[in-house]
Amino acid sequence: MTEPLQREMLRVSDLHAYYDESHILHGINLTVGEGEVVTLLGRNGAGRTTILKSIIGLVGRRNGSITINGVETIRMPTHRIAHLGIGYCPEERGIFSSLSVEENLLLPPVVKDGGMTLPEIYAMFPNLLERRSSMGTRLSGGEQQMLAMARILRTGAKLLLLDEITEGLAPIIVQTLKQLIGQLKEKGFTIILVEQNFHFAADLADRHYVVDHGLIAEMIPRAALASSREKLNQYLGV
Repeated sequence: MTEPLQREMLRVSDLHAYYDESHILHGINLTVGEGEVVTLLGRNGAGRTTILKSIIGLVGRRNGSITINGVETIRMPTHRIAHLGIGYCPEERGIFSSLSVEENLLLPPVVKDGGMTLPEIYAMFPNLLERRSSMGTRLSGGEQQMLAMARILRTGAKLLLLDEITEGLAPIIVQTLKQLIGQLKEKGFTIILVEQNFHFAADLADRHYVVDHGLIAEMIPRAALASSREKLNQYLGV
């Protein structure tokens, strides 16, 4: 596999992960360079979300090696990993429905210097500015997804783990999220994107890792994407 040209931010080596007695990841190897957008593609159940949860330390049992900016994290608790500048946006979003938009934004602790200010966040997410006093229960699905992404930007996280951010959303909201990912990349964020909607991710990502049965089956750089469509169709079943 070709290594990224950027300074390496994340390296995962021979990663195994378990839920109770179920062996989910079977030796994952991947690297992510600083400022890259990298996708994890694959069918449901392939292990993509477990990779994200393993990186942030939300899997009960894991072994192998995960280094973030050269720091080994495989034995670290989740809160210490987050303080290395990692932000996780789960598929279920985790919005606090009884809190307003602004209260949700202010709730997560700052983990690293350099986080975005509220005015900067509202400039990037104007919908949230309009709804800043609204309770979480009153937000649309798209607004909830924007809030889930926005609240980790204030924390100072520079490596963003985004899980299925387009699932169940209208096409116009998906296009808005695509523009936002592009803006975040321009600002220097590093992003790992688990995405079922391959067409959403295709021209956003520098590289695509195909996950199959808990292993990395292929790494496809952007330049090889056109010639790899048939192979991707076989893996993804599309």
